[in-house]
Amino acid sequence: MSDIDESTTSPATGAAPELADLFGYPLFSALTERRTRRIPRGFSVDAGALSHESSNDAAPLTKLEEAILVTTIAGVTGVTTHDGPLTKQNGGDELGTPFLNILARTGSSADNAQATYFFMINDDGIFLIRHPTGARALELARDMPPDWSTWSEADWLASADEFLVKVSDRRLEFPREWPYYLGWNAQASNAPGTTLFFPVVDCTWQYINALLILASEPDGTRPIFVDDWQPFRPKGFVEWAAKIGGGLGLTDKIPYQPVGGLKWVRNGFVSKVNSAPLGFAGTMRTDYEAFFYFQNLMLVGQAMGLGGWIHGAVFPPYIWEQDDAKGFHGLGFRLEQPKKHRSWPPVPASQPNPVGIDGILESLTPPYVSSMDEAVDRVVEAKYSAQGSGYGNVDMFSRSYRDPADAQAYLAGGTRFGDRQIEYVKDICNHIWDTYGRFPAHVDAFYTPGMWLQFSHLEMEYYDRYFDPGQYTRQAAHDRLWHG
Repeated sequence: MSDIDESTTSPATGAAPELADLFGYPLFSALTERRTRRIPRGFSVDAGALSHESSNDAAPLTKLEEAILVTTIAGVTGVTTHDGPLTKQNGGDELGTPFLNILARTGSSADNAQATYFFMINDDGIFLIRHPTGARALELARDMPPDWSTWSEADWLASADEFLVKVSDRRLEFPREWPYYLGWNAQASNAPGTTLFFPVVDCTWQYINALLILASEPDGTRPIFVDDWQPFRPKGFVEWAAKIGGGLGLTDKIPYQPVGGLKWVRNGFVSKVNSAPLGFAGTMRTDYEAFFYFQNLMLVGQAMGLGGWIHGAVFPPYIWEQDDAKGFHGLGFRLEQPKKHRSWPPVPASQPNPVGIDGILESLTPPYVSSMDEAVDRVVEAKYSAQGSGYGNVDMFSRSYRDPADAQAYLAGGTRFGDRQIEYVKDICNHIWDTYGRFPAHVDAFYTPGMWLQFSHLEMEYYDRYFDPGQYTRQAAHDRLWHG
C-alpha cells in the first residue's frame, strides 16, 4: 500500500490533517489519478477466479465527507463576470442580460440557469440538495468567494445543513433487475454504506429564458418557432407557405404550425425564412450543467481518497415514483397527466410530466403557477427585480468590477426583454400548454440524464489482492488520514 506524504498533514493554520491534505492535493494529480472504483466496503464479488468474499461491515461516509461533497454542489462561490459586448457588429443593441442568476457556483451553467438539483441517497434516506436562492443566496455571497481551505469541520457540517432537505427516511429501493437496473449495476449500485448523488434538471426556467433570448434577436433574423409535432393546416397557412416557397424547409404537404399564429409573421416580428422547431431545442442545453458537476464531484472524491463511480441510475419513469405496492421507493415526484389526443404525440409529450415535489422542489409549470403567462412573468421578474439574485440587484452585480460606476454603465447599456418579446414567448408557452396539457412538451419539466455518482469507502482487501497498488494510492491512504 502507498502512503501519504506526512509533510502535508501539519498545516500552519492548525486545520485538521485530513482537510489540510485535501487542499494540498494537486489538481493535475486528481485529473490523472481519477478512476472509476466500484466495490464498496462490505461487498462480496462473485467473479470466478477473481472472486472475493468480504468479512467487513458496510462503512458509510462520515458526515464531514458528505458535507464536503454537498458543498461542492451547492455552495455559492461569488458573482459572475459580464465580460461581453453590448453592441452588435452591425451597430445594433446586444442583449446584455442573458443570465438567470448573477451569483456563481462551482459548475458551468447555460445562461447561469443553475437548474440542476442533486438528490443525495444514503443509509439515512433521500435528501434534496437545494442550492440557496433569493435573499439567502445573496446573504451567503456577501463575503465571497469563500476560502474553503480555512474551514473547520464545523464549518463544513453547517454548510451542508444549509442545503439538505430530507425527502424520505428510507434509502431509494427498486427491484434489482431490468427494467430498473442495467447489467452489473443491479448488484453494486445503491449498495448499503454507499452515498449516491442523482441529478435532476429543472428545464422550465431556462426553457422560457432561452425563448426570450431568441425572441430578442433583431428584426429580420428573429426565428419563427414551429411545432414539429403538429402537422395540421391552420386557416391561411397553405397559401402563406406557398408564397415563401421552401424558406421554412417545409412543403405544402407537411405545413407545420407557426407557434403563436400568423400574426407574428404578418407584422414582421419573426423571419419568414428562419424556422426553429421546438422539438429540435430539446432541453435547451440546460442538462449540460449536470455533467460539469459530475466531473467536479469525481475530482473532489479522488482528492479525498474515496471510491467513485458514475453509472446508469434507476431508469425513469420509475425513479420518480414512490409506490410500495409496486416495490418502488423513488423520489416522490408529482406526475401530471398530459392532455389526451386521438393519436399520441411522440414521447415525452404523451407521458406523465414530473413537475416537482410539493413544497420542496417545484418547476415553473401548473399546478405551481396559475398560467403560462404567470410563468413567463416570473422569469422576467426574477431577472430584473431589485430583491432577487439577478440584474436588478445593482450592489451585488457591482462586486465583480473594480469601479462600481463601470457596473452601472453596463446595466444602463444592457438591453432588457421588450414587451413584444414577452408577448411572443407567452404565445409560445400557451400554445404548448393548450396543445399538450403540459409544459414543456418536447422535454420533461424535470429532466434526468439517467446517471448517478456513487461514493464509498473501498473494500481494500479486494483491491490489494487483485490490483496494482498504483491504481489506488489515494484510496489506500484514506482510512489512516480521515479515520485515525
